[in-house]
Amino acid sequence: MTEDIINHLRKTRKGAMFIIEAPSGTGKTTVIKEILRQDPNLKFSVSVTTRPMREGEVEGVDYYYITNEEYDVLRAQDAFYEYVDSQYGSRYGTLKSEVDSFINVGQDVVFDLDWVGMRQMKEKAPDKVVSIYLLPPSIAEVKRRLIGRGTDSAAVIEKRMDLIVEKIKHWNEFDYVIINLNLEDTIRKVRRIISCERMKRVRQLGLNSFVQGLIKEAGEQ
Repeated sequence: MTEDIINHLRKTRKGAMFIIEAPSGTGKTTVIKEILRQDPNLKFSVSVTTRPMREGEVEGVDYYYITNEEYDVLRAQDAFYEYVDSQYGSRYGTLKSEVDSFINVGQDVVFDLDWVGMRQMKEKAPDKVVSIYLLPPSIAEVKRRLIGRGTDSAAVIEKRMDLIVEKIKHWNEFDYVIINLNLEDTIRKVRRIISCERMKRVRQLGLNSFVQGLIKEAGEQ
């Protein structure tokens, strides 16, 4: 009986869009991968991009790789929840069809977006978006992590460092802010936020019929 009630509420729940943002080197990718691993009801939004596929990446898993011409067509069709031209020359977009296929069946979607994308998402879906910002413990730690990755040239790292302060200035536009001092603790905090947001009355569409059932049952006692 209890399991039937839980399954019913899950099916009638309104999915949420969880945007996680952070400066490069703050641990955002690790946090996202771990919460996705721990929570099967979370889905990752796969964006489209015009940049070339990198070694080890998979079509439809990391990105949908398209041409600039295809990107222009999708943008003209208003097919994106958000889109942005990267500082590094590539273009990215979040497909409405990709996201809606999850939230329409009560599943939550996680996004790796910057503050520009977050603003666009909130404009188009304000009641569905929950934004989380991860701050680094220090700027020196960010630079150490970027160098430690061994994936970027010194010039690219310096460019990323120049952008960090500009990105951090937008921290107060987000619903939740976490200082990533300890990775495991940060993951726990993000999961608590997700759990609390799922309990909000506006997201639990099945509650009305459930409560009406309780009232009917009480009248029959």
